[in-house]
Amino acid sequence: MHIRLSQRAGWAGGQPISDLMSRALENPHLISLAAGFVDQQTLPVEPTRRALEAVFASEAEARTALQYGSTPGFVPLREQILERIRETDGPEAIGPPPTLEQIVLTAGSNQLLHLVAESLMDPGDIAICTSPTYLVFLGTVKHLGGRAVGVAMDAEGMIPDSLDQTLRRLERAGELPRVKLIYLVPYFDNPCGVTTSQTRRAEIVELARRWSKQTKIHVIEDAAYRELRYAGEDVPSTRTVDPDGDTVVVAGTFSKSYSPGIRVGWGVLPKHLIRPVCDLKGNIDFGSPNFAQHMMAKVLEQGKYAAHVESVRAGYREKLQAMLESAEEHFARLPGVEWRRPQGGLYVWATLPETIGAGPAGRLFNQAIREGVFYVPGEFCYPPEGEPIRKSAMRLSFGVQSPDRIRQGMAALARAIEHVM
Repeated sequence: MHIRLSQRAGWAGGQPISDLMSRALENPHLISLAAGFVDQQTLPVEPTRRALEAVFASEAEARTALQYGSTPGFVPLREQILERIRETDGPEAIGPPPTLEQIVLTAGSNQLLHLVAESLMDPGDIAICTSPTYLVFLGTVKHLGGRAVGVAMDAEGMIPDSLDQTLRRLERAGELPRVKLIYLVPYFDNPCGVTTSQTRRAEIVELARRWSKQTKIHVIEDAAYRELRYAGEDVPSTRTVDPDGDTVVVAGTFSKSYSPGIRVGWGVLPKHLIRPVCDLKGNIDFGSPNFAQHMMAKVLEQGKYAAHVESVRAGYREKLQAMLESAEEHFARLPGVEWRRPQGGLYVWATLPETIGAGPAGRLFNQAIREGVFYVPGEFCYPPEGEPIRKSAMRLSFGVQSPDRIRQGMAALARAIEHVM
């Protein structure tokens, strides 16, 4: 019997992240500089235990937590998130302050990204991204039948002139009405570790507003790594340079700063997107995950979150330093090898001479595995349209390994590169 799957089932296939994770799990001896997981040793066992005890201290509250929740999410947690946003971004925003109804809780920020993209995009519609960008979001766009178009970036993030030129080109081709969103990871972005300057954010929002001729173009700020800053000053959210508050969507999460296992993310939505996003969400999860939302509210209420974030930052700061020092020691002597020096996040982006392919079918990838180290090929992070795909790049994560294992992995990777050279 022939089984006919939907188009979207086909579009969802072939995502590199699943294969990368499988290869890492099949080779537990490898030093993985690939997975963007958080450090197992930093996971907050004791604060979570105390939060759970607080939830179960009242039988009535425990039963409420164990029941279905509302689609927008647990109100006390939404209130706490709203208060944190106001404290973090201050009163300098040029647009209207967010309200409680604009805060929607999701199962991690990836669900929020998917719901917003699905609310805005039909098959054939366009999402503009930096080139390179977060590879899982590229999978989301593909799953929706959309097109991801890459725009050039530099050390300050997406280049506004490049964005403007891309929008002009799409208008000449008659495709401007297809452009539905501009996707940014403006804090220590995955994969490059770049933070977008406030000036750039304002220019990008203004371009989105100016080019919203036939259809509205939204800007999605994926702020997953904002709290993982190890040096320098924080940058206010892109939402603060949205004069009418109707262009920018913010996606946040507790996965990187607290625990990915609880699956609690959140979004700040323009008011016109609240209903469509909640309608989609209601068809999917009936208000997930209510119990985890109650628990996370207790963590914040008990004042445990900020101390945990400081502890996590201290550990990652040491790991990043180990990776950068190892790069100086082992990569600097290899001609044409370059790397970025981020101030936060979980990733270091490295590039090789164009003659060396770093992809999964290339000599370097297999040689690195033979040397006992694993990385994410940078080519997976490039949108299929727009800027050329660079096949000689690598995303290196320092989140999982200890500083000593990071140093060993970087030395092994340098040996592999030297062998291929």
